[in-house]
Amino acid sequence: MRKKREDYVFGLDIGTRSIVGTLGYRVGTDRFVVVAQVSIEHKTRAVIDGQIHDIPTVTKTIAEVKARLESATGETLTDVSIAAAGRVLKTKTIYVEYEMPSETRVTKEHMYSLDNIAVERAYEEVRKEGDHKDKRFYCVGYSPVKYYLNGYPMEMIEQHMASSIGVEMITTFLPDEVVEGLYSAVEDAGLRVASLTLEPIAAINLAIPDRFRLLNIALIDVGAGTSDISIVKDGSIIAFGMIPLAGDEITEAIAKKYLVDFETAEQIKKTTAKNKSSAFKNIMGESYRLKSEEIRETVDEAIETIVDQIAGKVRELNGGKSVSAVFVVGGGGKMPGFTAKMAEKLELPENRVAIRGAEVLQQIDFSATGIKKDSTLVTPIGICMEYYEQKSNFIHVRVNEERVKIYDNGKATLLDACIHAGFSQESLFPSRGAGFTYTVNGEKREAKGRTGEAAEVRLNGKETNLNEWIKDGDEIFIRPATKGEDASLILGRIAEFKKELSYTLFGRQVLCPKRAEVNGELRSAECQIHDGDEVIVHDFYSVAQLLEFMGMEQEERVLVDGEEVDARTKLKTGAKVERIPEEKPEAKPVENVLSDLGDLTMPSGQDPLLAPVRPLPAWANDLPISNPAVRPYQAAPQAIASYAAPVMPAPSPIPPVSGFSTPTAPPASSTPPASGSLSGFSGSSSARERSIEVKVNGKKVKLLSKANHMFVDVFDVYPFDLTKAGGNRMVCRVNGMEVRDFTKPVFENDEIDLYWEK
Repeated sequence: MRKKREDYVFGLDIGTRSIVGTLGYRVGTDRFVVVAQVSIEHKTRAVIDGQIHDIPTVTKTIAEVKARLESATGETLTDVSIAAAGRVLKTKTIYVEYEMPSETRVTKEHMYSLDNIAVERAYEEVRKEGDHKDKRFYCVGYSPVKYYLNGYPMEMIEQHMASSIGVEMITTFLPDEVVEGLYSAVEDAGLRVASLTLEPIAAINLAIPDRFRLLNIALIDVGAGTSDISIVKDGSIIAFGMIPLAGDEITEAIAKKYLVDFETAEQIKKTTAKNKSSAFKNIMGESYRLKSEEIRETVDEAIETIVDQIAGKVRELNGGKSVSAVFVVGGGGKMPGFTAKMAEKLELPENRVAIRGAEVLQQIDFSATGIKKDSTLVTPIGICMEYYEQKSNFIHVRVNEERVKIYDNGKATLLDACIHAGFSQESLFPSRGAGFTYTVNGEKREAKGRTGEAAEVRLNGKETNLNEWIKDGDEIFIRPATKGEDASLILGRIAEFKKELSYTLFGRQVLCPKRAEVNGELRSAECQIHDGDEVIVHDFYSVAQLLEFMGMEQEERVLVDGEEVDARTKLKTGAKVERIPEEKPEAKPVENVLSDLGDLTMPSGQDPLLAPVRPLPAWANDLPISNPAVRPYQAAPQAIASYAAPVMPAPSPIPPVSGFSTPTAPPASSTPPASGSLSGFSGSSSARERSIEVKVNGKKVKLLSKANHMFVDVFDVYPFDLTKAGGNRMVCRVNGMEVRDFTKPVFENDEIDLYWEK
């Protein structure tokens, strides 16, 4: 029994016509030993043009190949290397450069990191292309075209001292659905993918060694469903390509010509390549034996079409020019006349287009028996060899309980896993709510929405961030980020509006909020601002506006900073507003007053008590003199003169009184006696004096006994300080009516308001 080895590599070539499994191991750096190989053809067209269509059927075939290899070797196979056909291949050539922190000796780790940066950059470029924005791609292979040391191209930069290193990299990508089909078929067969590469990469690494790559050579792998193309030049692989035409087109041409099923047509094709004739029956039961030349003529048109498209693709990938030579591998290229037509289309001598087979397998040893070295083995063995070179593969993680496959470049992060799980950028990163623009005094402003909550991310139960590296089998939980609230703004939050205006008004310091207009209308601080609104914030009050805001009576003229102005004058912050002082009449000596009163002597023989009362002159109206015929004079406290000096009406002439008889007292009534009458003029005053109750600020107050009560009597019994101002204005009301004259009569149950207004 063969000794078991831990370094066995199991490679699967899942082709359009068959699945080839190879098991072996590498010796040294350039030799490979094939321990066993199994090839099983599909019984149906489960794979078309290199892409798996019938996954269950392909899975069953893979499981059979695996079982046969295990039986032949005694090994238990768990991991497998596979390759994808380039049916919908996307290639991207990109250059990246990395600046070293200081001059450093280049190691393999530096080169590996540089390669990964290039692959990631290429992936970003592929995703940005307009027709691929909604698709996911996997990198299935990459190859450095040229390395650079401090900006200069070099074949090998390892161990050199460098300030910067760069690489020109050709990368290959396939859509998600192609790769998913391969993975599903392999995993359902009980295998884990150890590495994934591209079929043309696997083929060229074996068929055209590094020592031949200085030449401009094309390698064409003509399979059953696709023809894969690789081109080398100046020591590097410069391009990969594919056309979806290959050996099946030749088989279909035979089937259509001779009315046979696909399997029979495939056998006719293989026989024609080896023998001089081929015998078969068609679906009508008719027997044929045809010469190979006749069959070749039948397929000549199909070969012409295939070769024509391959030649066109070669020129496209090679910068519009033909190559120096062409190597052909794969079963489809064995058809007679294929290489001759290829030489013709590429304008090359026929000896420059050749089928590569046994000569490229000189470094391959076969410990297994019964294996013939030919061109069909290039890709299967190349897949095994690529396992050692291609470090990239895929890992599997679970994101919110969903299994996700990620391309592992050695630096796969939680962010990569979440993107592959279908999370959008909005769900991974918090975003702002909608904002809007507005203007303040002509200046454009922007109100931004609020930022939402960040995503909650846990790796294997531990809270972390999206930049955390991950490995195969990790468990990831993510609670998506949220979008913040849309912008909201009220007038009071605008900076200019927040600042207050300070004034000194009639000796008192006052602070006033700024006045603001929104779209031409005066608005309060709670006004909501919307998109496109025009806000004007005023930094002044007019005199009239300031008095109105303070709830004070308007004044036509005032002093502002000592200068007399009118009510429309604008007040800048800090302005000092004062009343214009009233002019008082000059005090006159008593003798002058008496002379102004005239001759007060009565005519001889006339009783002065019976004479009519003479009216006071106009200038004496403001003097504290009351007509004793109306009511006794009660002097008001001096303090009230600065707030509400009583305006006394001019005394009415009193008609002469006939006789001295005491008039009859009028009946008790709440109605006051008519002004100017002499009611209550009698010798017994105590009968006429009485106290009354009124309400002052809602509280019952009893006024002192007297014949007639006035508003000024309230100050004798109600505690109200008149010696100093307690506000901007003293409010005096009787039954809701403003009091302008403190001698205003008051009566039983009158309601009085008396307070300082702030």
